Amino acid sequence: MPDLYHPPVKRSVEIAGHKTSISLEPLFWDWLRRVAEAEGLPLNALVARIDAERIASPTPPGLAGAIRLWLAACALERDRL
Repeated sequence: MPDLYHPPVKRSVEIAGHKTSISLEPLFWDWLRRVAEAEGLPLNALVARIDAERIASPTPPGLAGAIRLWLAACALERDRL
């Protein structure tokens, strides 16, 4: 598991043919990668799906925040907390 308190790491992703950079803590990058693998998706495809859901929201957060929230919601749904 990545260092829990490591500062965010900036990485480039491609969404709808456009490159953008996202800063996430390594824990979230690892978690995002695992979910993408479990769903049989490339990481960019999963980020694009999260981005589309974010944009459709009445009050969309930034993309990095949306990814963190999406991952937390998945965990809550999985654990039914």
